Amino acid sequence: MFTPRSRTRRPAPLSGPARTTVVLLFAAWFIDYADRLVINLVLPSIGDEFDLSHSRQGLVVSVFFVAYAVCQIPGGILADRFGGRRMALWALAAWTVFTALTGLAWSFAALLVMRVLFGLAQGVFPPAATKTLVERSRPQERMRANGLILSSNSLAAVFTPLAVAPLVAAFGWRSAYISVAALGVFVYTAMRLRLPAPLTEQRETHSATPAPTRTADTRALLRWGMLWRFAVMMFGYSLIIWGLSSWAPTYLHDERGLELSSAGALMAIPALAAALATVLGGTLVDGMGGRHRTIVVPAMSVAALALPAMAHASGVALFIVLSTVAVFAAALCYMPIMAVPIRGLSAQHMGVASAVLVFGGQLAGVIAPTVMGLLADAFSFQVAFAFLALGAVLTGAAACLTPQDTAAFLATADERVRAAAHATASTATHSTEKELT
Repeated sequence: MFTPRSRTRRPAPLSGPARTTVVLLFAAWFIDYADRLVINLVLPSIGDEFDLSHSRQGLVVSVFFVAYAVCQIPGGILADRFGGRRMALWALAAWTVFTALTGLAWSFAALLVMRVLFGLAQGVFPPAATKTLVERSRPQERMRANGLILSSNSLAAVFTPLAVAPLVAAFGWRSAYISVAALGVFVYTAMRLRLPAPLTEQRETHSATPAPTRTADTRALLRWGMLWRFAVMMFGYSLIIWGLSSWAPTYLHDERGLELSSAGALMAIPALAAALATVLGGTLVDGMGGRHRTIVVPAMSVAALALPAMAHASGVALFIVLSTVAVFAAALCYMPIMAVPIRGLSAQHMGVASAVLVFGGQLAGVIAPTVMGLLADAFSFQVAFAFLALGAVLTGAAACLTPQDTAAFLATADERVRAAAHATASTATHSTEKELT
């Protein structure tokens, strides 16, 4: 029976350090995602210059994700060892350099090398960024904060096509990479100067509890099967997002005869919907205490129906409408997928834990562009887009096989992981009680 107590609680405002961290990481993620999206928009131009088939164009996209995925767990270990801020800044500086060098690629082979180096540098950033946020926010505000930060990805998908398409038309595809690299320098400087100190520094100063051995904790996290189930959910979600973002502009250009600028403007519509859904999903799941199944299963059911329908849309307008529905439904699940692990685990080991989740997503980034390119060459784009419904089915099924709250989640862990999480929960409770007095 529904009672007033079962209603979702209105969340408190973000703390000061969390707000500043959100702004800076939003900017960094915006540049990160814009860098990745440029390739999808200039792929037709690159294909023409280097005479590449759809399969080879897909390879240009996928090699980035191979390198990106390979770096997730090592990047998480480095973030836990050397600190989220240090590794986030290093990653931002390195990928900015390789972004600029991509604009200087002189052959298909050189382009592949630059894409690999670019992926290696960016692959360190997600776990470092997550750790940076967790160190500067309270557990009860993390998913709202993370939702605001990661809405930058979808907003980058709105603005990047609008900015890049005219730039490419006027100056060529190489100019896009040089321009984005210049923005990267600006964001690096802002993060280096303005990022707040971690909240954990004050807590650890007054704590008499010795820190657990990081090497042993890392091994325990990597062996934890339940954490990998959440990675499967991230894989399914990312299969949809990366499949559409990688090939929808090319589809509209090659199959529907649209100019690149028109295709980019149209794809900004589902990207804006995704930004709204990401923020909404984070707010909802924070109010629900992390219970993700209530959001994920219905939303992915909608996506599973919209994707095949989109693939057989009779016109461009219907294609955009259905792709917007599919993307909104999928993006609504982004923060709920991450909620239980990020709310339940300690800041000390958040680098590795978040890296496992992101690794699942990046495997989809490896698979989706290449498989869809092969399907488009062998069959049609209709078959390629219908393939993405598999991601919705995977995510919905995994949501039914994962715990719905922190207590049930930690019950599946070994003693070392539970002890580390319990220490964090105790500290968070003490901090909250102190704020209320």
